[in-house]
Amino acid sequence: MEKAFVHTDLDAAAEMIGENYCLHDPLRPDFAGGRDAFKKAHRAYIQGVRDHSFTINDQIAEGDKVVTRWTVTGCQSKDLPGIPFKGGCFKVGGITISRVTDGKIVEEWQDWDALGLARQLGSA
Repeated sequence: MEKAFVHTDLDAAAEMIGENYCLHDPLRPDFAGGRDAFKKAHRAYIQGVRDHSFTINDQIAEGDKVVTRWTVTGCQSKDLPGIPFKGGCFKVGGITISRVTDGKIVEEWQDWDALGLARQLGSA
């Protein structure tokens, strides 16, 4: 998470993703899976937001799972998936549960305040 979202280095983050990575996110029901799909899914948000800040609020690990509660802030700089550009700023939070096998993230379940993002950017 830190490599991908704090440092916005999707290539370095993808090295930590398993080849058959699977993301469960209600906003991405057609997620293709794998490293390239991970980078594609997150690139649109990273490239469409200026003054980006990603904070890991809590992180708890047990067994093969890591739970991360996070907050992201920024200002829209171009169209985001499903949100036309209007230039507003936002602060939203979410929780990601990652399953790790052999040191690689192989599966994640994600829930975040997408409606709050859309409302703050004037699209809901």
